Amino acid sequence: MENVFRYYEFSDFFEDKSETFLGDSICYSELNEEHFLIFEKKYLEGSDTYNLYVSKYSSKRDIGGKKPEILELLVENYDKSIPEHRVVLRKYLY
Repeated sequence: MENVFRYYEFSDFFEDKSETFLGDSICYSELNEEHFLIFEKKYLEGSDTYNLYVSKYSSKRDIGGKKPEILELLVENYDKSIPEHRVVLRKYLY
């Protein structure tokens, strides 16, 4: 997954304090000044799992600190080996 984060220029993971992601770690990639892709990292059953969201914030400074204006789950348990998951990610970034 680290290659995915670097390739698509996601931020480093940081703690979500907005209670939107239940205190889990998140990282983001900017689509434009108000829309962002967010990966949520959860630790389940001995390994990390990732959920991918598209969101709207008034500013990227608000990510992780305030609740988003819009939040939509795109992929639950993202797996880079599943073509459909990769297509969803590319759809938003290109």
